[in-house]
Amino acid sequence: MITILNDNFSQLNEFLHEKSFSKIFILVDENTHEYCLPVLLGNMETDLGFEILEIEAGEEMKNIQTANQLWEILTEMQADRKALVINLGGGVITDMGGFVASTYKRGIQFINIPTTLLSMCDASIGGKTGIDLMHFKNMVGTFAFPEQIFIFPKFLETLPFKELRSGFAEMLKHGLIADKNHWDQLIQIRKLEVETVIPHIQRSMNIKQNVVDQDFHEQNIRKTLNFGHTIGHAVESLCLQQENPILHGEAVAMGMIAEAHLACLENLISEEDAKMIIENIQRYYPYLDISDFKDEDITALLLNDKKNTDSKINFSLLSGIGSCTYDHQCSQENILESLSFYRKLNDA
Repeated sequence: MITILNDNFSQLNEFLHEKSFSKIFILVDENTHEYCLPVLLGNMETDLGFEILEIEAGEEMKNIQTANQLWEILTEMQADRKALVINLGGGVITDMGGFVASTYKRGIQFINIPTTLLSMCDASIGGKTGIDLMHFKNMVGTFAFPEQIFIFPKFLETLPFKELRSGFAEMLKHGLIADKNHWDQLIQIRKLEVETVIPHIQRSMNIKQNVVDQDFHEQNIRKTLNFGHTIGHAVESLCLQQENPILHGEAVAMGMIAEAHLACLENLISEEDAKMIIENIQRYYPYLDISDFKDEDITALLLNDKKNTDSKINFSLLSGIGSCTYDHQCSQENILESLSFYRKLNDA
């Protein structure tokens, strides 16, 4: 399922030769078109015809309008059920491309070639596809596995630092919910650079894949992957609503801080562990100003979280460093206190 590509992409070419695809469509944004597509095309060996589909970069493009445009293009170019979509990009591209492919003609095949740390370690793995609805994150989507995921770590060299840091948040999350040793190794990294992060990517991918293998449709343990995302997604959605989008990892880092404190309030982890987790996340991520967001605005979005049942907010909260609970329902008082706690960090 997940293959680390060598420099000549021979594993990708073997895959393309073994399959009987009719045509290839490569989905990119303007960034991956400039920095990553030349590498792919320079190493891709196939006699099949291919078309490049380009969208603008950014979370704000992950919507039904963009999906509809891509469906129309596939139709105009007579893509049939044996066509292949190659998603070359970050989480927006793999989410969007997977959604478009899995719904076009009730599903055509697609592969993911993630180009960001976030998509390598998290977004491209697990078979979740989706688009945003209004300002609600990933509200519409499908469960659909890619045929393959091909990882080319050198693509990380094209990333600005903020994108590298964004993906690192998901790696920290993987350690916190499932592997204390992974967390301990990550927090030893003093300077976030491609060279210091690459040795830990495989373990992060394996944690995500292992959880998905146990619970593809997110009925139980897969919910633990949402640690930091309940509050984080709400803040990310509010930023989208204000047309001031933030990177996903920035929102997740903020969410993990607030939800680590919430886990402490709920007596799931000790004050000592919560303090250690929060201080280490703060080492990598600047404070995210949420002073413009009212409690009721955030809680309104929490009530629309996909994990909820019977209008009750279900959190995935740490029960230790390396373990996580799910479907945990917290008191309104503690939820608001966790938001207040985060706001006060700016004054510390």
